[in-house]
Amino acid sequence: MIIEILKAILFGIVEGITEWLPISSTGHMILLDQVVKLNVSEDFYKMFQVVIQLGAIMAVVILFWDKLWPFRMKSTKEGKKVACKKGAIPMWIKIIVACIPAAVVGLLFDDKIDELFYHPIPVAVALIVVGILFVVIENMKKDSKPVINSIAEISYKSAVIIGMFQLLAAIFPGTSRSGATIIGALIIGVSRATAAEFTFFLAVPVMFGASLLKIAKYMLTGMVMTGAEWVVLIVGTLVAFFVSVFVIKFLMGYIKKHDFKVFGVYRIVLGIAVIALSFVLF
Repeated sequence: MIIEILKAILFGIVEGITEWLPISSTGHMILLDQVVKLNVSEDFYKMFQVVIQLGAIMAVVILFWDKLWPFRMKSTKEGKKVACKKGAIPMWIKIIVACIPAAVVGLLFDDKIDELFYHPIPVAVALIVVGILFVVIENMKKDSKPVINSIAEISYKSAVIIGMFQLLAAIFPGTSRSGATIIGALIIGVSRATAAEFTFFLAVPVMFGASLLKIAKYMLTGMVMTGAEWVVLIVGTLVAFFVSVFVIKFLMGYIKKHDFKVFGVYRIVLGIAVIALSFVLF
């Protein structure tokens, strides 16, 4: 059991790091599974690799609570009343609009996507392609100033465009949900910090929804988690939460002075390595 807990910790660390850096958490989890096998059922693992993201999501909710929670207490002559924060409702509408494409595809084709693309080579290809896009787009944008510097300035049209890029990540594991949305945002002139923040916010409904979908499918098939599987799930989720807190803070500080090219280069190198190693390990 100790070995399985250590494996769960490792999965939590990888999830917490790669969920927020634009290098594909799903891709890394798939690759990690090729070399570190959890002693659990196949159905549980499919659920685990999605539900563990709830830990990462809670880090966003806690760190950005003031921006995400749309209500505040307002003092009036009659006493304190609940009021909406300025711009909160439009922000959430933009988030929901951007999430619709990925949500629809996820509901309709979740199992088919798993079957077709959740394998090392498709992941490696996605890593390389998006890595190249990061390098190319950052080079194109290096002398231009962003035209959108806050979430409030993101239009509904822009939210739809960013949502379509998020759709790519829903279809092709290895693309990276954060990577795809950041690329989409950069292309339409969103600043790096705003692109990253909006990406964090988009993750909340998308990943909560994906986790609930996986849990529902797991339960509807009549599967019951063993005591060991409960421990693995809880440990992995908690570790993902604590690691995510540090990684989010790091990324928001990093992009104030740097661009995303280093992540693009990392993706390209990793993708090439996976293809090379696939002939040996996979």
